Amino acid sequence: MRFAIHLDCPPDIAWDVVGAPERLPEWWLGIDSCVVEGNTRTIMTRSGLPMPELLLTIDGNLRRFQYRIDVPMFAEHLSTIDVHDLHDGTCLVVYSVDAEPAVLALVIGGAARAALNHLPEFLGVTEIP
Repeated sequence: MRFAIHLDCPPDIAWDVVGAPERLPEWWLGIDSCVVEGNTRTIMTRSGLPMPELLLTIDGNLRRFQYRIDVPMFAEHLSTIDVHDLHDGTCLVVYSVDAEPAVLALVIGGAARAALNHLPEFLGVTEIP
């Protein structure tokens, strides 16, 4: 599952937020807090559910952030956030998720779509249709 949003801002502006694991609660609706220790991030959802994640890739050159949710309900999970420079002062933020069982990708994908839709307001920029 993949969602994207085209933003009227340079890619570094978006990357400074989506590429910083500790900033997730600022832009991802439904996340109350998170703690980052080494290559582990534990998020606390508003429902009180802690979700440990393994941080796999944080690459500022590629502007790519990848993580795995590390809980027994997932047989497999990989989420990727990419920020693409469109070389016109704008960027494309893409969130992709694969999960097993597949229904969990739908749940995460829905939350990701809401988070991406919140980014323009959070960043104070315009979404480009």
